[in-house]
Amino acid sequence: MNHFREQFPIFNTISDPFVYFDNASTTQTPITVIDAMSRYYTHDRSNVHRALYPLSLNISDRFEHARSKVQQFIGARCPQEIVFTKGTTESINLVAASLSENYFQENDEIIVSLLEHHSNIVPWQVIAKRNKLNLRYLTVSETGDLSMEELEKLISPRTKLVAVTHVSNSLGSVNPIHEIIQMVKKRNCLVLIDAAQSIAHIPIQVKELNCDFLVFSGHKMYGPTGIGVLYGKEEILREMHPYQTGGNQIRSVDVQQTIFADLPSRFEAGTPNIAGVLGLEAAVNFITSYDPAEIIQYEYELTNMLESRLSEIPFVNIIGKPKHRSSILSFTVENCHPTDVALLLGEKGICLRSGYHCNEPLMNVLSSEGIIRVSLAPYNNADEIRYFCEKLIWARNLLHRNKNDIPSKSKI
Repeated sequence: MNHFREQFPIFNTISDPFVYFDNASTTQTPITVIDAMSRYYTHDRSNVHRALYPLSLNISDRFEHARSKVQQFIGARCPQEIVFTKGTTESINLVAASLSENYFQENDEIIVSLLEHHSNIVPWQVIAKRNKLNLRYLTVSETGDLSMEELEKLISPRTKLVAVTHVSNSLGSVNPIHEIIQMVKKRNCLVLIDAAQSIAHIPIQVKELNCDFLVFSGHKMYGPTGIGVLYGKEEILREMHPYQTGGNQIRSVDVQQTIFADLPSRFEAGTPNIAGVLGLEAAVNFITSYDPAEIIQYEYELTNMLESRLSEIPFVNIIGKPKHRSSILSFTVENCHPTDVALLLGEKGICLRSGYHCNEPLMNVLSSEGIIRVSLAPYNNADEIRYFCEKLIWARNLLHRNKNDIPSKSKI
């Protein structure tokens, strides 16, 4: 993976030590993505889908080419099924707000799991309260796995939608979404998959999955921030109302009414994040230039090494042991607050996340004041894991020697 790492300028611009273990939050950016966005601002700056001069026509064509590239990347049937958003959060809010207009009836049910990021809980809570729906939660085992048996019992004749993450952002659990989708579709429910944590690590083909919606963000797959994707089946999107209204989504307007444009424009009000879309296309090209099997194997070996090393440290408690784990591993340190540990590791150039990870319902189940999360990418390596474990032991020893001098931080 040396060639992979060499594509990321940040590893040559920040002085050693620099160990970036916060990839579940945001991945680093390869030079090809940076160049694609820079070229737009320096050579191709214009708006899309509005003017007829060559610069605007050219960038409009490239914008739609990027949409087709994303379509091919996830195996959608047509470009019209790809809607560009600000990210996973907006994609879920779009679906929730639009479906709340005419899909749900009073006392209908929505099922989410306790592994969900707040972005896949709060929007459903809001529309459940507004539309007098029932929000039901699929619990999590001690290992960090979801129960298919429990899901089958939860689904009732009133269930209208199941929203579940592909990979947990806190525990790294890889959920059996093929089986979940098959079960849900047999009961004639809609299903939404949050692929934010899987899109850069696991090949996804939505036609094979048969999910109704799939959402992800560019900044977790080596792309820019502020850009994301909502995939939706064409026949379902056509029945949904626009989430926002304004320019670029209109077929015609008079003083009495508005007729909205066809897919996907009706869901893309206003000037889009053009540079972000071009950067996202470059990120897709970057990912697909590598053998996915090689990436999966390397991350698997790296994660196993991390888990093995941490298991050998007596004061470390690894949280969860799911049947299938992605490149995310969380833990606590005995008698140490997670934030204190993270702050000390940060002083040694180790970038990781501590706290609740936008996952408070799960933390309440774990009875945890927070956890420390390491999330890996193919540009990480074994030397970084060894250095991290060494400094983790140092941080814990320092906190125990000076526990009266270093105040515990409040929860994040």
